Amino acid sequence: MKLTYQLFTVVFALAFSLFLSPSGFAGEVESTDVSQVILSVNVNSASADELAEKLDGVGVARAELIIRYRKEHGPFTSIDQLLNVKGIGTATLDKNRDVIRL
Repeated sequence: MKLTYQLFTVVFALAFSLFLSPSGFAGEVESTDVSQVILSVNVNSASADELAEKLDGVGVARAELIIRYRKEHGPFTSIDQLLNVKGIGTATLDKNRDVIRL
């Protein structure tokens, strides 16, 4: 259900932006990979469940450490700051780099 809602939201947003664009539907449109938007996760706003669901090698306990870190240090300004979270190493960060948003 959650994924269906996210997909609907992304499709609606893309259609709405096309409608409002000066060139309309007939003009060139910037390419957006919808699957990348759906699979990505914002580490500055996601819940522990969302982080655990979308980040490979990150369970709920480690996701809670990410949330604790951002509460104590403020929002992440660089993806590499995740290396400061206990249990997040270079391998985990590298395999998730493409889905992490700030």
